[in-house]
Amino acid sequence: MANQIIDFSVAQKLGLTEPEFEKIKVILDRTPNFTELSIFSVMWSEHCSYKNSIKYLKQLPRSGSALLVEAGEENAGLVDIGDGLACAFKIESHNHPSAIEPYQGAATGVGGIHRDIFTMGARPIAAMNSLRFGELDRPHTQHLVKGVVKGIGDYGNCLGVPTIGGETYFHPSYNQNILVNAFSLGIVKHGETVSATAEGIGNPVYIVGSATGKDGIHGATFASADLTEDSAKDLPAVQVGDPFQEKLLLEASLEAIKTGAIVGMQDMGAAGISCSTSEMSAKGGTGMKIDLSKVPTRQADMKPFEILLSESQERMLIVCEKGKESVLEAVFDKWDLECEIIGEVTDTGRLEMYHDGEQVVDIPSHDLVLGGGAPVYDREFERPKYLDKLEAFDINSITDLTIDELKEATLSMFSSPNIASKKWIYEQYDSMVRTNTLGTNEPSDANVIRLKGTDKALLCSVDCNASYVYADPYKGGLIAVSEAARNIVCTGGKPVAITNCLNFGNPYDKEVYWQFVNALKGMGDACLKFDTPVTGGNVSFYNQTQLPNNTTEPIYPTPTIGMLGMMEDINNKMTLHFKEKGDVILLLGETKNDLGQSEYLKHTKAMYETNCPYFDLDEEANLQRAVSQLILDKSIKSAHDISDGGLLIATIESCMHNALGFTIEKHDQALRLDAFAFGESQSRVIVTCAPEQVEAVKDLCKTHHTTCKILGLVTDGDMSVNHHSIGKCSDFRPVYDTTLESILN
Repeated sequence: MANQIIDFSVAQKLGLTEPEFEKIKVILDRTPNFTELSIFSVMWSEHCSYKNSIKYLKQLPRSGSALLVEAGEENAGLVDIGDGLACAFKIESHNHPSAIEPYQGAATGVGGIHRDIFTMGARPIAAMNSLRFGELDRPHTQHLVKGVVKGIGDYGNCLGVPTIGGETYFHPSYNQNILVNAFSLGIVKHGETVSATAEGIGNPVYIVGSATGKDGIHGATFASADLTEDSAKDLPAVQVGDPFQEKLLLEASLEAIKTGAIVGMQDMGAAGISCSTSEMSAKGGTGMKIDLSKVPTRQADMKPFEILLSESQERMLIVCEKGKESVLEAVFDKWDLECEIIGEVTDTGRLEMYHDGEQVVDIPSHDLVLGGGAPVYDREFERPKYLDKLEAFDINSITDLTIDELKEATLSMFSSPNIASKKWIYEQYDSMVRTNTLGTNEPSDANVIRLKGTDKALLCSVDCNASYVYADPYKGGLIAVSEAARNIVCTGGKPVAITNCLNFGNPYDKEVYWQFVNALKGMGDACLKFDTPVTGGNVSFYNQTQLPNNTTEPIYPTPTIGMLGMMEDINNKMTLHFKEKGDVILLLGETKNDLGQSEYLKHTKAMYETNCPYFDLDEEANLQRAVSQLILDKSIKSAHDISDGGLLIATIESCMHNALGFTIEKHDQALRLDAFAFGESQSRVIVTCAPEQVEAVKDLCKTHHTTCKILGLVTDGDMSVNHHSIGKCSDFRPVYDTTLESILN
């Protein structure tokens, strides 16, 4: 390809537009060769450059008193958690690879997100995930679920990082283009972090870890294009992971950082060596001279562009302080890992790449990266036409439930894959390795990790109801952040910061881009309300399903929120389950005559075209302040937020741990029974307390301008609504526990 004639037709095949190709020629003052063009194609892909999203990402709140680095400055967000410790955390997507090769796609997604954490010097201590699949009765969906879950479990379990929680949804919009979003959290002492930068003229540049192979070439470009029936032909773009190699790389990297020999380090994720060399050089205001012939390879005669674009896993690029080469090499030799000098830092501001003595690349590093010469676009957008139909939905067009139909409807709801237990999934994950995980035996709304040696704990929540975002992107964005915060508050913590994974369709579709812009506005407003700045994350566009008529349909817009919370005293941890007979059940927040986007309508009536449920941001903030204070005051025994499935599902979930029952009443005669039982109006929490605490709970809620009503009592037998039995816990438990297992096995 050295003598290949380069014109726009070649650039177009690599995913570049004609104006982008012309801009490259201006930057270089000549026509690029194929290797240079390949680098531009991956570095200017949406996956690496955020060229269609950066304008709106910059409008999200990105600074806060607890943040040690702002969004985009490093591989992951870094938050001060006191006691000389910091928490690094991030969520990223691996959607297209997982849709094509679910096991390796999901496994390497897990490996990649953990490397983002330990490349900063933090030891990963917890993982979570957010998964979206199509209809579960489809054999192809079942194949994808099994592969993804096994890939996540195998990689995380072998690496020794507990998977402590997550979420899984099923919806027709993900039939072809599934979503696999992986979250990692790590801990590091202040002063022991390392930056992804290249500094110190003459400092040697090392590649460490695994040898470089042909897997993952053009993976970043692959992730920045629509999936089609022919995407399986792009299988070489899916990387292959080795968790045992990653475990060695993790330990070697953390040990090497402590030697003081490392100036800068970056994971080789999307775009491989191209990305790490250009981003580290641009950040340091330096350049690099690299000899690609010195890169350890798995296949013979690899071409320069293959070496540069390979996304082979378990690799790092390290800038070492000159004179300390032997110190660095001794660490990686101890762990039996490749550690080769491939170049040095220069003062040219350029990437100069050589292969077998011939220069194959000469590009200004600054022009490759976000914030430098990479293009930035402001796409046109318009309100989607489908919203007219959704907003016209009238609840009165649905016949209300009778009390005699309630038990059958509830049993049916527990057979929905979106409501049923995800035990079949999470039992394949090791959640207890490293013995920091709290709450596996006593469930709570958020996941809790003990900070050993302190009284503190970290809380994590991953949330997004994409149906709400589809029905109202702004309100859905508000709700996604608010529910994540609500889960942390209901567990006894304080929300601190978020990371996000923004999964949308094609940004060139004006209606998709409208969804994106408005969802981000909602997220930003909610983050300001809860003082939870955005530490980073990623954008995943081009998530589409190809229809039989050769058209495409975007997935439901899915801005997944990963939220970090803090608990100063681990003794304040609150659980969601009812504790004993005679406790009073209280409902905090207002239930509306609202069935919009409820799982009830989707599961029992196959109705998807409905409006977004009721939500008010001020009411939500008041509710969270009330719940937080009730927990600190030790006034309540349990707290569980009402979300998917509505009030009755949440109440039964609270019974299951201790096999208790309840008697509750719908006092408001104007409130429909189906809306009372299964409506998903937001900003509601079920709490229980001892009878003598009821007035204190009510008084505190009044202080915080939050409605508080007695819903009923905890019993040790039947579950009843308006004195009408709907059965016992044992009637619902088998359906809840075995729905996924019976389908997938």
